[in-house]
Amino acid sequence: MNKTLLLILCDFLLLNLLALTRWEKAEPPRPKRPPVPELAANAVTKEQDLVETMRQSLSDEKAVRDELAQKLSATDLALAAREQSLAQAQAERNKLAEERRTVTAALTETQRAAAELAQKVSAATQEATMTKGQLVQLQRELAEKQAEADRQRQAVASLEKQQADSRRQLETLTMAVVVGEQEKKSLRETAEALKGQVEVERSERRKVQEATTQLAQGVGQLAERSSELSKEIRDNRPINANVLFGDFLANRVTANFTASRKGFLGPATRAKEASTVLVTDGRQVYALLHIADTVFSLGDNPVDWESLAVELARGAGIRSAAPSVQFLAHDPRIVVLPLEAAQAASLGARIYPLPVDPFKFPEAVLIDAGGRGYGEVGFKLDPTEPGFVRVDNRFFKRLFGDFAPSRGDLVFSKTGELLGIMVNSDYCALLKSFAPLKTIRPGADILGQSTGALLDSLTARVRAMPLKLQ
Repeated sequence: MNKTLLLILCDFLLLNLLALTRWEKAEPPRPKRPPVPELAANAVTKEQDLVETMRQSLSDEKAVRDELAQKLSATDLALAAREQSLAQAQAERNKLAEERRTVTAALTETQRAAAELAQKVSAATQEATMTKGQLVQLQRELAEKQAEADRQRQAVASLEKQQADSRRQLETLTMAVVVGEQEKKSLRETAEALKGQVEVERSERRKVQEATTQLAQGVGQLAERSSELSKEIRDNRPINANVLFGDFLANRVTANFTASRKGFLGPATRAKEASTVLVTDGRQVYALLHIADTVFSLGDNPVDWESLAVELARGAGIRSAAPSVQFLAHDPRIVVLPLEAAQAASLGARIYPLPVDPFKFPEAVLIDAGGRGYGEVGFKLDPTEPGFVRVDNRFFKRLFGDFAPSRGDLVFSKTGELLGIMVNSDYCALLKSFAPLKTIRPGADILGQSTGALLDSLTARVRAMPLKLQ
């Protein structure tokens, strides 16, 4: 019997014994005692304590019993399932054994029948009265029984072979499952290893790409730095004054002015020709002149000019008309002739830029606008006149020609940019902006532009400047 079931039965019998016992008859009568105080009457007696303990024990026992009953039910269910599986397997086994016994019994019966037939044949052979037909019949029956026995023997062998094949197939499938699990585990490990290798290769490739990018950036930065260094070296390398003068001679253009107006003795015509260069502020190209190199002059007869023609020429057949004559707000004595990009390109002369740092070198190259001479000259800043520099004539170094600095001479930096133009023999106006103060547009009839009043206003502007700049 199951131990758990035995324990439950013992507990049940004990509980019944305790419940059915007449405890008042088993104990002798107790003598009467005086009434106890109220406090003692309400106190818990030993019997009540024992009963409570037993009740608690019974509750615990019941809980244990319920738990054991649940476990027993689960165990019974599992046992029933196993017994059912075992019964199915046993039934299948019994079925196969029954088939085998049936075939074996049939084989035994067949063998017995064959033996009987053999005995009959022997008996028939011994009988002298047996006919030949009966003998043939018996032999045929014997052959049939033997054939049937052979067929049954083959069926038994086939069943045994099927059982062996099933067993081998089961073993093969079991082995295949084990091998498949091992291969699956191996493939999983190989996949994890390959994934790690892919991550490592991807990380290395990313590092190589980053290094290549950094190398390319470094090469680009080095090339840019090399270009910047080359440009900086070129910008900071002073050009020989002879080279600057030769460049000026090769790129100068000629400005031709022709103006006419009424005079006391009839029409008066004035013409002027001056050499200059082209300069740009990055937006517009200009031909630069001093007002003294034009047909205009400050403090002249205030009679208005009636016609004006301005033409720029370079070489024998290259000519271009200037659309306007502008007097700069920086100093009205500086005259510029603005040109379109196509006009500047048609002249084919070099266009000089303005310097980024005009005070990079303490000396400059002064060139006579007419090309009569040039020389190196020092200049100094004048804190009272920030738009002008003072040329130091005392240390003027003549390199070619016998001349002294005068108005209209062009001043170039040692790096080849156009610094400005001399407004008198001592001061050079630095070119930073080409903002016009007044403008005259050439044409056959310019009376409406009141050139006399315009020139008077320019004269007043110059006379209002410091005496050292006039």
